[in-house]
Amino acid sequence: MAQNLRNRLQQIRKANKAEAVSRPEAINVSLFQWNSEWNSKQNSEWNSAGYQVLRRSIRMELPFSIPPVFPPSLSIIVNDLYRYGSIPSPEDLVFFDLETTGLSGGAGTVAFLGSFGRLDAAGEGGLLVEQYLLLDYPGEGDFVQVMVDEFAPTPDGSNPPVMVSYNGKSFDSQILHTRCLMKGVRIPEYSHADLLHPSRRLWKNILPNCSQSTIEVSILGLDRTGDIPGALAPDIWFSFLKSNDNRELLGICEHNEKDIIGLSHLFLSLTEISFDPLRAGKKINFDEESLALHWDRITKKNLLYCGDTERKRALKLLENAYRKGFKGAAFCLAMNYLKGGDPIKGRSLLGEITQDDSSGSSIRASAYTALAIDAEWRLRDISLALSYASTALAIPGLDEGCIYEMERRHSRLEEKIEKPRP
Repeated sequence: MAQNLRNRLQQIRKANKAEAVSRPEAINVSLFQWNSEWNSKQNSEWNSAGYQVLRRSIRMELPFSIPPVFPPSLSIIVNDLYRYGSIPSPEDLVFFDLETTGLSGGAGTVAFLGSFGRLDAAGEGGLLVEQYLLLDYPGEGDFVQVMVDEFAPTPDGSNPPVMVSYNGKSFDSQILHTRCLMKGVRIPEYSHADLLHPSRRLWKNILPNCSQSTIEVSILGLDRTGDIPGALAPDIWFSFLKSNDNRELLGICEHNEKDIIGLSHLFLSLTEISFDPLRAGKKINFDEESLALHWDRITKKNLLYCGDTERKRALKLLENAYRKGFKGAAFCLAMNYLKGGDPIKGRSLLGEITQDDSSGSSIRASAYTALAIDAEWRLRDISLALSYASTALAIPGLDEGCIYEMERRHSRLEEKIEKPRP
């Protein structure tokens, strides 16, 4: 039977046979050892940030520029920004990532490493990363508190920060909330922009998986050679508690730092796509049909920031995807024409779809259904509408739900022909 976290930590401490040291100077290894190990790689130093807690600051150049403002269309791609109430400025963003003792979100899972990255668009440029490391379980109270302090309001004090994470809504934020409750620390207020769902929308049909590291390497071109997998973080931290050997733990710190760099790069790449999707598509590989369909769907909801410019752009994205042979985009484009003042063009495109076997049975059936509705209600030609419905029913491979709806339409149209209105 698996041992709980407390028992495991107690056994590690017994095996270590380290002499207990009183608060507040208790650190398992000297700062000299930590900094001598690390300075060979980076110009940064660890400092004490509380009982059994270390902190270091790293400033680095980014291989891409930081725009002074973000476009309103960014909220179309990163839908979480609608909840913020305005488009954030670069200084409002805090990139956030945790390393923990497990992959579950239960009360037994502890965060031992947290990183916070901020863009410096107005100053020297680049990215500033603050990293906090928990050296032993008794220091968790201080560790949680210094992390919560990073959730301070934006510089003008008007809004909470926008925390940017990857799958953080389901994991990192839940861990943080749980540890705040366990340690009696007030849960911070913040807005949350999780980049997992926008990433899946753009890359799930292109990549074998949508892990952050896969996107960084395959799409963004970042180099993570020699990186220690994050899945090894729990064992490495427990091994450190047992041996006080910090070499592998420093590797996890470097891995976590790279996650923050990759997260900032990903966010700015999504920003570039939102500025001009057609232009960005020549540089960044993404699912153009998925983006076009999503852009069209969001702009039709008349949400905040979706004006005429973005609605026109939705049409251009659909036209671009149609020219590249995407069948779902072709159908959506036809429906836009049909309902948007160009029914002749819409009917022509729907007819093209019905004759294209490569469109798939479902899309072809949808096109016939749209033509049947148009014939019935716009053209007032019941016989033509019935012909479209009959042809749709003859398409092989339709699912039962689709067949049921079409049979109902077919029967109703037959009744209209048999019993015409007086």
